[in-house]
Amino acid sequence: MVPLEIFGFLHLSLTDVLDILMVAFLIFYIFRWIRGSAAVNIFLAVLLLFLLRVLAAAFNMKMMSAFLGTFLDLGVLALIIIFQPEIRHFLIRFGNNSIYKKGGSFLDNLLGIKDTSLGNVTVNEITEACRQMSADKTGALIVIPHKSNIDHIIETGDKIDSNVNRRLIMNLFFKNSPLHDGAMIISGNRIVAARCTLPITSKTDIPPSLGMRHKAAIGISEETDADVIVVSEETGDVSYVKGGNLTHINNLNELKLLLGQALEKPSKQEE
Repeated sequence: MVPLEIFGFLHLSLTDVLDILMVAFLIFYIFRWIRGSAAVNIFLAVLLLFLLRVLAAAFNMKMMSAFLGTFLDLGVLALIIIFQPEIRHFLIRFGNNSIYKKGGSFLDNLLGIKDTSLGNVTVNEITEACRQMSADKTGALIVIPHKSNIDHIIETGDKIDSNVNRRLIMNLFFKNSPLHDGAMIISGNRIVAARCTLPITSKTDIPPSLGMRHKAAIGISEETDADVIVVSEETGDVSYVKGGNLTHINNLNELKLLLGQALEKPSKQEE
């Protein structure tokens, strides 16, 4: 007997090839998502058990196949409960990447999603405030959402609803201010709220020199499409976070360029 006949793959059809490629892509995507976390070892163990079940079924080992099947069914349920936060983060990130980036304006209009853009004046006020807070080593955490709805984050803080002004930003983050601890939300050229609580990233490969502000900035950027600015209280360094990736800012002009994607889009003109 040809070995491939054991697994039923002797005669490969287009459907079989597509099935194999889809499963391989799914395994690769999950592994890339959980790489560097504690979940990777559990995932590899579940994958090994699944392969053992396939072998048991191929050799018609009914008892072993039934045992592994029951174990995997219970194991998947346990994993869903244990890794509920990680699964939630994954689905949020998957939805943001697939719907907002690939769906385009059609889905935005269909779902009533609007991009809360910033004006040039707002960007200048934000960057100038960051420049001064960096010089004074005043810690700051500013979140600028676009299409993602973060009402649940805003509700954790104190609503302000004010024009964006560099002095107001600096006063709110002044260390003796009752609103300095937490994040400021700026949306649609308005300071919406302050002292907001952000989700902390589950990444384990973050340098120890980065504090809780940076971890919170990475966490909210993983779940939403927001631009996040962090000013370190210890060093005065300014960082820009987007999509879970942190960029150290050497010059405040770099920050203006990075925030350029949040600028109000001018009306289209014929070229």
